[in-house]
Amino acid sequence: MTQSGNASQSHTGNLTQVVAALIFRGDRLMICQRPEHKPRALLWEFPGGKVEPGETRQQALKRECKEELDVEVEPGKIFMEVTHKYPDMTIHLTLFLSEIKKGEPKLLEHQDICWVTPEETAHYPFCPADEEILNRIRKEWKERG
Repeated sequence: MTQSGNASQSHTGNLTQVVAALIFRGDRLMICQRPEHKPRALLWEFPGGKVEPGETRQQALKRECKEELDVEVEPGKIFMEVTHKYPDMTIHLTLFLSEIKKGEPKLLEHQDICWVTPEETAHYPFCPADEEILNRIRKEWKERG
């Protein structure tokens, strides 16, 4: 369900552009728990956030990771894109394979940060938009192993 048009635009109609980072450390990937005071409170997600007007998706991901985790990331290729409708908004999520270039993740915004194997993600309640992504990660991981 990839949307065409201006990818740097943050809102296309009622569609909110969101970016996230898929960051591996060895065989583990980083997941973050949403804060209590936000929608989808305490669910797990990949780090990232909304694309602001005038930003590219890569710029937004770098900014969000700096603001939320105090790390500098380098977005690589797109791993997957999904569109998901929540009761309060519809998002188009672009997940980039990313690498931490500088810093160690800190809890500036999230409730918690974990490094888990793809199989272990099944034990964490994730935001619904991430389920399709997690299924692909688990499937590809199983095929590699």
